[in-house]
Amino acid sequence: MNMNEKVIDARGLVKTFGEDATAVPALRGVDFSVSRGEVVLIMGPSGSGKTTLLSVIGALLKPTSGTVTLGVTELTALSERDLPDIRLAHLGFIFQDFNLLSALTARENVELVLNLAGVKGEEGRRKASELLKDLGLGHRLDFRPDKLSGGEKQRVAIARALANEPEVLLCDEPTANLDSKIGHDIVRRLREIAKDKGKSVVIVSHDTRIKEHADRILWLEDGKFSEMSAMVTDPVCGMSIEKDKAAATLVDSGKTLYFCSKGCAKEYQGKL
Repeated sequence: MNMNEKVIDARGLVKTFGEDATAVPALRGVDFSVSRGEVVLIMGPSGSGKTTLLSVIGALLKPTSGTVTLGVTELTALSERDLPDIRLAHLGFIFQDFNLLSALTARENVELVLNLAGVKGEEGRRKASELLKDLGLGHRLDFRPDKLSGGEKQRVAIARALANEPEVLLCDEPTANLDSKIGHDIVRRLREIAKDKGKSVVIVSHDTRIKEHADRILWLEDGKFSEMSAMVTDPVCGMSIEKDKAAATLVDSGKTLYFCSKGCAKEYQGKL
C-alpha cells in the first residue's frame, strides 16, 4: 500500500452558478489533492465553497472548468451515465443529516448499498452485519433510525459509506448534529479507518475540534484556498479566522489575540 499515492487530484476547478449578470462564482481555480491514508480537513466560513468543492470531487456536480482525477480515471471526462457506478464503487459519502432510510433497519440501510453493487442475499446480510459490529453496533442491527441516537446513526452512515470498500470517504459536516464527546469519537474512528485501511478521508466542517485528527488543514474562502499560516483562532468561540479579517484584536500578556467579532472581544475583556 503506497501511502504517498495521490488518490484524488483536482486541478483548476472553477464552478459558477447562473450566467451573465446573475453568475455567482463558487470555486475560483482550486487545486486540490489527497493521498492514500490521509485525513484532510477543509474549513472556511459559510458560503465559502466547501460543500461545492466536496460535491465536485465526489462527482456529484460537474465543474464549469477544470479536472478531477480519481486514481487514473478523469472523472470530469466521463458522461453522466458512467458516474453512478464510479460513485458506488470508489466513493463513500457521509452527511451531517445521516440520510438514512427511515423504513429500513440499520443493517438494511447498509445492505441496500451492497445490493446495488451486486452483493446480495446472505453474503450482503453478513457483510452489512460485520461492518456494523466493527463500529460497535452489533446490538442495534435490527433497529430503525428513529430508535438510534445521533452517534449511532452516524456510525450506520459510516458503515454504509464503507460497504463497497471505496478509496475515498467524503464527509460533509459529520459532527454537526453530535455533542462534543460523540463527535470526537466519530472523527477518531474516521482517522482509524484512514490509517488502518488506507482510505483517503476528506472532511468539510466548521468544527475546530476536528483539527487534532487531521493530517492537513486547508482554509477555503471566496472559492479559493488561503494559507493556513494566516489563520488564527478566536480564544472565545474557537472559530478560525484570517488575521487581516479579524473584527477586533487585544493584547494580553504581550500576546496579540484575534477575534471574529467585537462581541467575542468584549466577552474576553470581561474575564480579565
